[in-house]
Amino acid sequence: MKDILNMVICGLGGQGILFMTRILAYTAMEQGLNVLGAETHGMAQRGGSVISHLRIGDVKSSLVRSGTADILLALDEKEGYRNLPFLSKGAKFFINGLPDRAPEPRVKDYLTKNSISYFTVPAHQMAMEMNAPMSSNLILLGLFSSKFQGLFGPDKMKATIKELSPERFYRTNISAFEKGTEYNP
Repeated sequence: MKDILNMVICGLGGQGILFMTRILAYTAMEQGLNVLGAETHGMAQRGGSVISHLRIGDVKSSLVRSGTADILLALDEKEGYRNLPFLSKGAKFFINGLPDRAPEPRVKDYLTKNSISYFTVPAHQMAMEMNAPMSSNLILLGLFSSKFQGLFGPDKMKATIKELSPERFYRTNISAFEKGTEYNP
């Protein structure tokens, strides 16, 4: 990992952005790293825009500046597009969307031009097939974990999910996370 890792997690209220952020932050803190975060909520409690900033390393502020994010995790495709300006050149973009449709052609051009790698997973569709509609966040985290080994490797993330999940959701959360790690577009 480089000295500072900047992440933006975005989506809509009710999709589990704050739980995802908690898992990522806790996983980094368990490895002795400094973590600062901030979140913004839209007008609606459910369905409004939610953006979470997470900075790992020797940082002084919690907000990720435009053009400096290494990672963008988007639980909503349109929210992901809206937050693309946060990404730095060479960053990674993880999208909850249909692989044959996301990202849109104009967005693909932008990503290519800026050397941004993207990974798309139909997390919502997979969660519905599991009969666990609130688990798309964990599926997206699973995909991220499988592509971003080391700091956020699957074993470390699973341990955090076990620690932070309410007991009644633990098995579903782990199952959803594993589906994401196994997903191969």
